[in-house]
Amino acid sequence: MANDVSRDGERSQRGVSRRRFLAGSAAAAATLTIVPRHTIAKAQQPPPSETLGGALIGCGGQGEGTFRGLGPNVKRLASCDVKYKNRADGKTYYTDFRHVLERKDIDVVAIATPPGWHALISIAAMEAGKDVLCEKPMTRFIAEGRAVADAERRYGRIYQIGTYGRFGGNRRIRKTFDSGLLAKVDTVIVQRGGKKVKEWSGKVRYDVRPVPENLDWDMYCGPAPLRPYQPHRFGGTHRGYWDYEGGGLADMSHHQLDRLAYEYARDATAPVEVTPHAPPQHPEAVGLWGWCELKYADGFTLVFDSAEWGKPYDRLRDRRTSEADIRGLLSEEDRKKLDALPDPPPLLSFAEAVKARKPAGGNAEASHRVATIYHLANVAFRVGRPIRFDPTTERIVDDEFANRLIDQPMRAPWRI
Repeated sequence: MANDVSRDGERSQRGVSRRRFLAGSAAAAATLTIVPRHTIAKAQQPPPSETLGGALIGCGGQGEGTFRGLGPNVKRLASCDVKYKNRADGKTYYTDFRHVLERKDIDVVAIATPPGWHALISIAAMEAGKDVLCEKPMTRFIAEGRAVADAERRYGRIYQIGTYGRFGGNRRIRKTFDSGLLAKVDTVIVQRGGKKVKEWSGKVRYDVRPVPENLDWDMYCGPAPLRPYQPHRFGGTHRGYWDYEGGGLADMSHHQLDRLAYEYARDATAPVEVTPHAPPQHPEAVGLWGWCELKYADGFTLVFDSAEWGKPYDRLRDRRTSEADIRGLLSEEDRKKLDALPDPPPLLSFAEAVKARKPAGGNAEASHRVATIYHLANVAFRVGRPIRFDPTTERIVDDEFANRLIDQPMRAPWRI
C-alpha cells in the first residue's frame, strides 16, 4: 500500500510543518516590540499570534458544526465543496481540496465530506503539515483507517474524530481494563435500534438525471466508481450506497461505540468473531439487516439489533458491568495492584491537542479501532456468513472474498 496520497502518483512536497513555521516566526519575533494583548484583540478573542488559519472541506449541513469543533482561535480562510463549481457570487471557493492544502496559511482542516473522501483528504492534509478534525464515520473501509492512523504517526500531526463520544467515559473502568489484570470478562452489551437502517437504505432501481451545472460530479465520486448522476446518491442519502458509506450502521455507530471503546479499553484491538443475521445484500445499495454479534478474544461482546428486520436478537442477554462489578472480578491482591496504578490522564480536545502537540482523545488509532467494529459488521452482512478477524494483521481469516471488502479498490488515479 502506498504511503502518500496523490492523484498523479507523485509524492507531494507541499508546505512546511507548523513546527518549523513557528520556529521561524519566533526568531523573527525577537526583533519586534511586544504589544499588550488588550491593545491588539477584542475582549475574549485570541490575539493574532494565537490565531490559526482554518479550512472547511465539505460545506454541507454538518460542515459548519464540524468547523466550530476546531476551536475558538481558528479563523476560516478557505471553503471547499464539489457543489461550488461555476459559483459566481464574488467569493473565492474551491472544488478541489488539493488547492486548499497547498496554502501555507492553513494550519488546521475540518473535513465534512461523504466518508469515501475522509481517508484520502485526511492523509493528504497531514502530509501537507495540517492538523485534522474529521467527521464520522472515520472511513469507508478498514484498510483506510489503518492508513490514516499510520499517517498520523508518520507526519506527527493531530487528528480527532468529530463525535467526541469518548469524552464522557468512566476513566476508572478504563483503568481496570487497561491494567491487564482481567484475562476474561463476561460483559455483553446489546444495542437495540438507533441505527437508521431503513432511513439510510439505497435504491436498487433509479432513473438517471443530468448533472447540475454547479456540481463537479467526477470529483464528488472521487475514488468511488463513476456512476450516472442521481439525486439520491448526493446529499444525506448518499449513506445508502456502499460506494460512499455504509448505511445507518456506519452513520450512527461512532456516536454509540466511542464511549464503550474507551471505557472497556478496545483502542488497540478488535472483535475476532462476527456473526450476522441479515437478508442477502445488494452489491451497490445498502439494505436491511437484523442483528450482528461481535465477540472479542477476552469474551467482551457487542451486539447490534436493528429492530427493523426479522426477529429480535435473543442469543445472549445484556450483561453490562459496572465499576463495582469489574472490581469484584479481581482478587484482593489484584485490587491493591489496581489501586496503586495511576488513573488514565484526561482526554484532550482537538484544540487542546493542537496547542500541546499531544494526541487528541479521539486520535486516529483509537478512532480506527472504533470504526473497525461497524465495518466488520457490514462485511459480515455483505458476505452473508460469520467471519473471523485477526486484530493484529487486520485481515479476515481464511476468507479472501471477505478481505476484498477490508481493502477495497479505488477508481484510478486515486489511491491510499
